[in-house]
Amino acid sequence: MSISRYFAHTISSLLSLLAIDLAQAQTATVYRGICDASAAVALGKDHFVGGDDELNVIRVYKRGQPESVNQVDLSSLLGTKPEKESDIEGAATIGNRIFWISSHGTNKDGEVQDRRRRLFATEVVDGDAPTVRAVGKPYTKLMEDLSTDPRLIKYNLAAAATKPPKTEDALNIEGLADTAEGGLLIGFRNPIPGGRALIVPLTNPNEAISGAPVKLGDPVEIDLGGRGVRSIERIGASYLIVAGPIDGEGAFDLYRWSGNAKEDPAKVTSVKLSGLNPEALFAIPGTQDVQILSDDGTEKVAGKDCKKASREAQNFRSITVTP
Repeated sequence: MSISRYFAHTISSLLSLLAIDLAQAQTATVYRGICDASAAVALGKDHFVGGDDELNVIRVYKRGQPESVNQVDLSSLLGTKPEKESDIEGAATIGNRIFWISSHGTNKDGEVQDRRRRLFATEVVDGDAPTVRAVGKPYTKLMEDLSTDPRLIKYNLAAAATKPPKTEDALNIEGLADTAEGGLLIGFRNPIPGGRALIVPLTNPNEAISGAPVKLGDPVEIDLGGRGVRSIERIGASYLIVAGPIDGEGAFDLYRWSGNAKEDPAKVTSVKLSGLNPEALFAIPGTQDVQILSDDGTEKVAGKDCKKASREAQNFRSITVTP
């Protein structure tokens, strides 16, 4: 290859990479009212409902419209005061129900707080502006189940659940996805045993919110490049997973996983997540697209962290991609 052709090829490659980043930047949409977007599911093609790990209020948005169209305060369902967040981190849809899970970890100071240990559900209420309402009762014993299940003893989750969630070998749940069989997959941001991300199946979510003990499945460990699960979503017969660090330091990537415990996921190289702090994704019904939400609590608004700004000034970013 001649020098001129070499430089032309190099410039072309750089422009292609730049075009990918610019294309994603151009599709970014800003939604208002919260910063720490941490969990979301689609409500049809045009709406989605999202949770914030700093609030017990979930918000319904029309895609592309900055202001929420409905708000639902879940404090009464969760058994806590409105200002005492339950740290909502994951969501998944089964039929007309949306299951939500909190982190089950401590607060940032390592204090164990019962309100952060919740698996609960809402059901969809259709309308011109769809919304959700509480259904069943929260399941509050999942941490006990995870700690005592013989298949999970090796992870020492009881001890992990007493450590600040962003420290090594602590406990922090951030992902929740449905299965084809009507169960759930619980994705852990932390711990990362042997450098592999941990996923634990829960096979009876509807029974659990009716008061029955949960039934757990065999744990799965997958390779996400030494990172944990920040979000997981079933797309047809496979799963999309956002992989990210246990703390705020490190890169995020999107992976596709077959769901087979014996197979590791493959990185989706066509989607770049640089510049975002992605913590929620969902498929947009009737399309091949996926919407990814960024937890922007530490992004600056008027010189301070977004989460410390007034409610009117808070916002988060979202991109739509075709993986």
